[in-house]
Parts: sequence; C-alpha cells; structure tokens
Amino acid sequence: MALLCSNFLRNSCRFYFNINLTRNFRLCKRADFPLKKDAFPVCPHVDFPKVSGNLRVCAIRRSFLPCGNVRTACSRTASVQTQRGRHFHTSTPMRALPAPLLWLVLKPLQKLLAILLGRSIRKWWVALPDTRRQLMREWIRRRRWHLAAGAGVTLVIVALLLLTHLDESPVTGRVRLLVFSREKYMELAALTSEAHLEQFAEQLLPVTDPLHQMVEQSVQLLAQRNKDIPEVSEVQWSVHVVEGPQINAFVLPNGKVFVFTGMLGAVADVDQLLIVLGHEMAHAILDHAAEQASLSHVVDLLSLVLVTAIWALCPGDSLAVLGGWAKDKLTELMFNHPYSRKLEAEADHVGMHLAAKACADVRAGPVFWQQLEIVDKLTGNPTLPEWLSTHPSHRNRSSQMDRLIPQALELRETCECPALPPTDPRAVFSQTVHMLLEKAKAQGVGGLDATHESKPASDPAGLPASGTVLASPLKADRVNKGRVPAVTSPLPTAAGEGSQHVLQNTSQQGS
Repeated sequence: MALLCSNFLRNSCRFYFNINLTRNFRLCKRADFPLKKDAFPVCPHVDFPKVSGNLRVCAIRRSFLPCGNVRTACSRTASVQTQRGRHFHTSTPMRALPAPLLWLVLKPLQKLLAILLGRSIRKWWVALPDTRRQLMREWIRRRRWHLAAGAGVTLVIVALLLLTHLDESPVTGRVRLLVFSREKYMELAALTSEAHLEQFAEQLLPVTDPLHQMVEQSVQLLAQRNKDIPEVSEVQWSVHVVEGPQINAFVLPNGKVFVFTGMLGAVADVDQLLIVLGHEMAHAILDHAAEQASLSHVVDLLSLVLVTAIWALCPGDSLAVLGGWAKDKLTELMFNHPYSRKLEAEADHVGMHLAAKACADVRAGPVFWQQLEIVDKLTGNPTLPEWLSTHPSHRNRSSQMDRLIPQALELRETCECPALPPTDPRAVFSQTVHMLLEKAKAQGVGGLDATHESKPASDPAGLPASGTVLASPLKADRVNKGRVPAVTSPLPTAAGEGSQHVLQNTSQQGS
C-alpha cells in the first residue's frame, strides 16, 4: 500500500490539466470581481512529456476565457468537457442552516442522549456487585473535595462564557444574555416569513383593500416617526393582512408585519391599532425572540445534567419519566414563563412610546385590554392564572399601561403632535360599561358583574354623554364578512383626530 501511494504521488506531478471549454459553458466575469487573464496560472514553466494511460487530463494556461458583454450571471450548474469526452459538473455550495434553527433540530437529540446516558449509568450501577459499589462510595467520599473543586471550576468557566455573551438592549439599555446574534436570527426570520406567506397565501388581502391600506399607513407612520431609532430605520417594513377571526398580530425581526382581520375587528379606533402595532414592533426592535431563545438554550443545556441525574437515580423508567415531566414544568414556571411576561411588559412600555411619538392617543391603550377582558368573559374563553401563562393578564396589562400614560403623554408633547381632546377614552369606557351593567341588572342578567370593575382613580371628572363604545365580537364578524369599511382612511378615532390627522399627512406625502 505504501509503495502504491508513493508511485501515485510521484506520477501525479507529471499530469497537467488541459480543460477545453465547450460551447455550452463559459466562465462569466462578475462585475464586482473582474477576472484577470493570468488568474489561473498552472505550471507555466513546466513541460511534462505525454503520458499514456487512462488518466490523461491536461490544463492549458489562459484556458478560462471571460465572457464578453454578458450581463447575466453564470448558471448554477455548468458542464466542462475533457479530452476523453468526460464532463465535470459544478454547483454553488449549500447554505448552512441558521444557528437558532439548527438548535431547534438538535434540541430533542440532546435530551435523548442525556436520557440514554442516565439510563446506562443506572443499569451499570445495578449490575455492579456489592463490594464494587462499596469501593465506589469510599472513593467518592475520599475525593469529595476534589470533585467539589472540579464542579466549582466548571461553574466558573460556564459563568465566564455567559458573561462574554452579555448584550445591551437597543432602546432600554437593559443588559441581557444574547447567545444568538441578530444576524443569525434575521436568517431564521427570512425562512419563517417565507413559510408564513406560503401558509397564508390564500388568505392575504390585496394591497388595494382598505384594511390593508389602513394597516400599511399605520406601520409607515410608526416607522417614520421613530426613524431616530436605528433598529427602526434600518428595517424595510412590509405589511401582510391575513383574513381570519384570530385576534392576533405579530412582527418578525426582518420587518414582516402580519395582522389578522380579527385584530382589526377588536380595536375600536386607530389609536388602539397604533398601540398594538407599536407593541409588536417593539418585540422586533428589542430582539425579544433571540433573547428568549438564548435563555431557553442555556437553560436546556444546563438541565441536561439534571435529566441525566434523574434517569440515573430513579429506580425505574416510569419514575424517571415522571421526574422529567416535573422538571420540564418547573423549568417553565420558574424560568420561561416569568421571563416571557417580563419581555411582554417591556414591549408594552416601548410600544407605548413608539405610539406616543406617532401622535396616538395613548390613553386608549388600557381600554383595549379592558375590552379584551370583557370579550373573553362574554365568549366564555377560559383564562389561566397569570403564573401559568406566558403573557400578563389583561387586567394587569391595563393597570401597567395606566401607570405608563403620564410619561407617554409627556413624550407625545415633545413630538409636535396635535393637542388631545379633553375627553379621556378611559372615562368614556368606564361610563359605557357602567351603563351596560345597569341595563343587564334591570333585565336580570348578571354575566358582566365580575368582568369589569370601574377605576375611579384614573377617571377624570366630568364624564361625557357619548364616546367610544365597546368593541364586541360582532364587529370582528362584520369586518370579516362584509369588508367594506365606512371610511377608506384609518378607523375613526373616538378620542380625537390627532393620529388620524398625522396619518392623512403621511399618506399625502407618500403619494
């Protein structure tokens, strides 16, 4: 074998390539990378003798000829013919999967390997004789301090690795752990947006639809009024309105905005729509998806040790499965759910500021969550306790927004926005709900008794006689079935024409 290898290496230096490009293949010259004539010199000073045999492939200098005035790029797969009539096929390299997607694929495999390792340790320990077990216990007892020192060093190394991945939040300045970079998550967002567009292909409203134009104007207004934030100005925002009853909207990190018509039926006016879109845009601006995935990744890696220990220490597989289930639930309740609620509260805070800079009436924010609370009660949707949910409860979000309104109003005043009307949407909503409760009691219906409690502390004096009414599910049905709104501009604002006026100016500038 060594002799054959040495003969092959010695003879291989005598072979030189003579590749003749066929008429079907040309090497095109890229505009940003000009091809030189001597770019591929192959042994210019050596003239090897003719070699007989099956392996006779020669390459002549300057055989790679650039195309003349060819504007199109080379084909992905090309054919090169040699002197013996053989063809070589070339292709572009495969693009690697984004790191977050690769982690999602390997996550179940990691857990399976930890289970197999723990189960193997348990079976190995059970198969040991009693004397060997006693010797192992004595060995661990004598070296317990060495083992503790090794565990401490390991924890220090892990802590140092985590410290190298600390990052500062773009808007709030909060220090957070970010294992996956924004660039990697942009690649995953591109794949996700393509999947969503394919999934909702038959449900997307055309760009000429009034609802699509309304959402488009709202998103462009938010982007224009917050262009001082680099994470907003550097993204190309695009809107996709999906026809469906879901009260949902989401924004991907690459600026793809998806809004369901059920959400458009749930908002009462354009101010609430701006606040909802600002909340979703805040998730994308603050990289909350990458941040939560980073925390989940670190927690899952550290919990692999616990999974291995559970399967190694439990006497049977059934108890190990039960212990693994309990571990997963504790991880959700102690890490994932509280952190998700924290990110939602931060998105509410930043989204309120984005909407305030877009001249929205931020006082309509708490009203939206009170509306959803009443709708859930009326429709009988089950509501989980907040500590079991990834989102704060509607009542807590409304209270949190009430505390953020004074700061948001101050920010709105500094942005040269039109003055707000004296009518407070919160007071109008409280009066409307009070009237509904009185009417329900008069008719002997008590379904709304426990759904809403008035907040006189946040209600200014002097309640008006008319104003914003409750956005009921019937409004969503009207939007979904007969989608011909009364106005072609954004939804009418019950609190005033501030944000509507800015939207109209924006649409006129864009046209």
